[in-house]
Amino acid sequence: MMEYRKIKDEDDHDVASDLESLKGKSHTVASTNIAMATLGGGSSERTNWKRKGVVTCALTILTSSQAILIVWSKRAGKYEYSVTTANFLVETLKCALSLLALTRIWKNEGVTDDNRLSTTYDEVKVFPIPAALYLFKNLLQYYIFAYVDAPGYQILKNLNIISTGVLYRIILKKKLSEIQWAGFILLCCGCTTAQLNSNSDRVLQTSLPGWIMAIVMALLSGFAGVYTEAIIKKRPSRNINVQNFWLYVFGMAFNAIAIVIQDFDAVANKGFFHGYSFITVLMILNHALSGIAVSMVMKYADNIVKVYSTSVAMLLTAVVSVFLFNFHLSLAFFLGSTVVSVSVYLHSAGKLR
Repeated sequence: MMEYRKIKDEDDHDVASDLESLKGKSHTVASTNIAMATLGGGSSERTNWKRKGVVTCALTILTSSQAILIVWSKRAGKYEYSVTTANFLVETLKCALSLLALTRIWKNEGVTDDNRLSTTYDEVKVFPIPAALYLFKNLLQYYIFAYVDAPGYQILKNLNIISTGVLYRIILKKKLSEIQWAGFILLCCGCTTAQLNSNSDRVLQTSLPGWIMAIVMALLSGFAGVYTEAIIKKRPSRNINVQNFWLYVFGMAFNAIAIVIQDFDAVANKGFFHGYSFITVLMILNHALSGIAVSMVMKYADNIVKVYSTSVAMLLTAVVSVFLFNFHLSLAFFLGSTVVSVSVYLHSAGKLR
């Protein structure tokens, strides 16, 4: 009996020792996993910050150089190339980039119902409307520079925030916060302040035709953007590159029609690429990549990145224009651009949750 009790006590001691050993190992493994997760999380966070930084820099550079390249592509105050052919090439390049992205997806994930190019009439019939709106908006952005300089264009371009917000409320039935409405008022004040001209009899630097074109562009851009978002959200599982592809295909078709109507004789007699220069090529690449950069911001960054890029782009455009186009950086422009930056931030921060 004593021997049995002794053996039992030894067994219980061994079991307890084994349990303590297992607990120690479990604690060690758990600590190791936590440490690895912490390191992995830190590495992932650093990667996200790097990605966000790259996207922010890319969008800022592309946004600030857009107006500069358009003005710079002029020779003796006019475009020697056909703006319709330039627009056509922008849409073609964006279409090719979308197709390239789809090719990578097909290679990695295979072809599915959501990423295949084949479509139905009901799905594709809605794309001609935004494509036509973008056509007129993109053509107007060339002609507006007869009435406004590059820094002024960057300021007035923000008017599309107002048109987009109002159209969101009307078409998508989205409510706007009081802060956003206050941001709209500040935006109008900032745009007006930036255009004040103390060195001339005219009160504003930009003439009435320039303001009208800026407002029309804002309305076209806002309506096209809201309409496109409504199309995308109608079938959220559909791959965005497929939807972009069909949008750009109709964009190419409408721009081809514009070439025939507006520049057929020039293209037929002088060639498709007549008047093109290195700056023109850079401008086309800039317009095509800007759309990709905005998509990357929506995927990898946030609204603050867009606000930061918009604000810095206005300043960079003004500074570069001082050296390239002898732009006069006035106090009114500086104050106006600051007010516009604040209004853009308020619009972003005031979104209803």
